[in-house]
Amino acid sequence: MKARLKYISVYRIMAIVWMSVKFLVQILFFQKRHRIWDQQTQTKWEAMLEKQADEYRRKAIELGGLLIKFGQFLSSRGDLLPRSFIRELEGLVDRVEPVPFSYSKRIIENEWQAPLEESVRFIEEKAVASASIGEVYKAELTDGTPVAIKVQRYRVGEIFRMDFKALRIVFWLLDKFTRYGEKADLKALYREVVRVISNELDFTMELQNGNHFKKRFQDFPSVYIPEYYSDLSTKKVLVMEWIEGTKITDIGFIKRNGINREEVARTLFDLCIEQFLDAGMFHSDPHPGNLMLREDGTVVIIDFGMVGIIRNEDVTSIRKMVQGFILSDYDRVVEALQEMNFLLPDADTERMKKLLKQTTDLYFEGNFDKLDAHTMNDMLDDLQDFVKQQPIQLPADYAFLGRATSIIVGVLSSVYPQIDLIDWGKPVIKRWMSGSESNFSIYTDVIKETARPLLSLPRALVEYLEDGDKEREWKSYSQKNQLFHQFYLFYAMISLLLVGGGSAALYFGFMESLLPAQWIGTGLIVAGILSLIICFINHVRMLKNIHHNRRNQQ
Repeated sequence: MKARLKYISVYRIMAIVWMSVKFLVQILFFQKRHRIWDQQTQTKWEAMLEKQADEYRRKAIELGGLLIKFGQFLSSRGDLLPRSFIRELEGLVDRVEPVPFSYSKRIIENEWQAPLEESVRFIEEKAVASASIGEVYKAELTDGTPVAIKVQRYRVGEIFRMDFKALRIVFWLLDKFTRYGEKADLKALYREVVRVISNELDFTMELQNGNHFKKRFQDFPSVYIPEYYSDLSTKKVLVMEWIEGTKITDIGFIKRNGINREEVARTLFDLCIEQFLDAGMFHSDPHPGNLMLREDGTVVIIDFGMVGIIRNEDVTSIRKMVQGFILSDYDRVVEALQEMNFLLPDADTERMKKLLKQTTDLYFEGNFDKLDAHTMNDMLDDLQDFVKQQPIQLPADYAFLGRATSIIVGVLSSVYPQIDLIDWGKPVIKRWMSGSESNFSIYTDVIKETARPLLSLPRALVEYLEDGDKEREWKSYSQKNQLFHQFYLFYAMISLLLVGGGSAALYFGFMESLLPAQWIGTGLIVAGILSLIICFINHVRMLKNIHHNRRNQQ
């Protein structure tokens, strides 16, 4: 009976809306009953959210459709939901009971406008994978080629249209009766959900995405993208090459086949850097089920239904934001966030800058000689908490980018636990920040920043007076270190200019046979080199002292 009810519009909408209303009422009563927010209250709050998330997960598995996909969407939204709720949703696996093969066969034949046997010699009637949108079957074409056939589930389009109506009602309730309407642009969020999930319902989009990635990574010898059969693929049927392999995290398979784990991790790392830092499309669901490994160590990527896009203009804004953090220029950071539409219109930018500075200082004062997956995940958790409390709403593509990054960190750690993300990432970030495609270079901006201590003295003095006595000692130490960094950088630049000027004078003296010019050039070069050596030695000593002091404070 329940299997039939889920196809009835009124039942689905009422079930989804009622569950949402119940959650809102529970939250309202909890907040009314607990005026004092101590540790015990926090524990109860976390328990209630985990219970709600568990109920959502069970309801999603029961009804299927949008609830599963929306749950996966929400699991990437640290800007909207508490971490305890997200943890439960991260365990929401997109696997449901398969539909009878007769339903799938009927859909294939309707899409192909021909009997199945005309194109397929053999097909296993038991699905090898069953998800909320499609079933996957292993088959052979008439010429014997093994293929995977992905078929849209029975009435799935109709089910999603019902669920979109229910979701619209839920968002209206949130907007009218809760503070979420002030914290988030719910209309924009609803449009993003509909856009992202509707794209997955059209298999021709996945076909185009797959062909795009195959072309993009054709020069990666250790990466393989399956072939797609465009002549047999439609909006509801997708035919692709069958791949023999296993999940990338199958350590037993890796050991049995003598595969080098570090090489696999390096391949995956390079693959993700290529997607996550440059403009273009990226795979937004890189969980181990979509990352396969062949016996020869080749990494195979499948399932391009969920992808995100990084725009060209956003790459420039991201560089600007990173530069802002490096140079402690939080005006630049906020400006970049505004360019990428991360900040809501009513955001208090001055408060944002202060909070960004305080949060960043906490990390920069720490010791990051080695950044492992555990530390990385802690930082991502802290970032989610920070984003959730501020007037920030991540566009869907960047929410997916954050989720994809978190997943990849976990996969890399499983494949190669000794990975040092800082060591692997340094040369990549250096090339990315100073690449020729950038409209500006980090090094140019650093040179400009050497004059900032004098120009920013009045503002620094005001901050010093406003921050209170307790922070002054720490502020003094931090600002002194920053000032000396810029001092040494400034004199290093002066030394390089002396060497450059001396080289020019020496060259001119030899060309024109002018002895005074030769002496002047030689003197400038020697002075510049000596000055550079002294500056370098003193700077290294200062860095060692800072590092030593930090260790003693831990």
